[in-house]
Amino acid sequence: MKQESIFFMAHQDDEFGVFHQIEREIDSGRLVRCVYVTDGAATANPDRRDRESMSVLQNLGVSESDILFIGRQLSIGDGKLYCHATVLVEWLCRFFDDHKTIKNCFVPAWEGGHPDHDLLHAIVVEVLLRRTNPPAIWQYPIYNGKGCVGPFFRVLSPLPENGSVTQSPITWRNRFRYLRLCLSYPSQWRTWIGLFPFVFAHYVLSGVQQLQRVDSDRIIHPPHARPLYYERRGFLDWPTLRSVLKQLSDKESAKLSAPDIPVTPKHQRIPSSQA
Repeated sequence: MKQESIFFMAHQDDEFGVFHQIEREIDSGRLVRCVYVTDGAATANPDRRDRESMSVLQNLGVSESDILFIGRQLSIGDGKLYCHATVLVEWLCRFFDDHKTIKNCFVPAWEGGHPDHDLLHAIVVEVLLRRTNPPAIWQYPIYNGKGCVGPFFRVLSPLPENGSVTQSPITWRNRFRYLRLCLSYPSQWRTWIGLFPFVFAHYVLSGVQQLQRVDSDRIIHPPHARPLYYERRGFLDWPTLRSVLKQLSDKESAKLSAPDIPVTPKHQRIPSSQA
């Protein structure tokens, strides 16, 4: 049976952080699925955003049938994942029950840039690491505000707190190709005015895909010293996000401790060194 790799995105266009890795997984012979967990409607018509991301992913080689906009199906609003975390957990549990050949999982980094990114990261990690034989889980940076003030932020910049960085070189041909793909989101032109210069600099000066293995112990602490970028912007505060995650964790722990579900080592979260 063909192995699968799954990429989770909070919003349409988040895939720009893993263009190269998506193609690497396809070139490795794995079936690639891409899942969007919010409707992306905060900044533009979601139908338009869906079409833009679908076009980009198909350019990278992802089949249309493997692009899942489940945020719209579950009515999870852009910026409101913290209100629908339980709904996403239930969907993920069903999805992973039906897809047991997933080899690699990629999630937005735990970096404090957007609350939907951090919540998606933590929820996927919490769900997967409670399962038997979870796949390898990798995180990819999008943006964060560490060391910045006001509205300023860093793009495609892994946090040292998340551990060692695995880098894969990108050919010059693909660097320019990916930059052209970054111009494929006209509905998000305001966002990309801020993003594109930094993405351009990254591809020209570094030209690498950067990934970090997930450390499950990280999600009980803020990604970096507060305030986080989404706190500075007034999107959500860390205590609220942490409260949502604690409630989910407590709920899942209660399920595992129920009398009809034996608590054995296979139900426990694996150490981060084995993630």
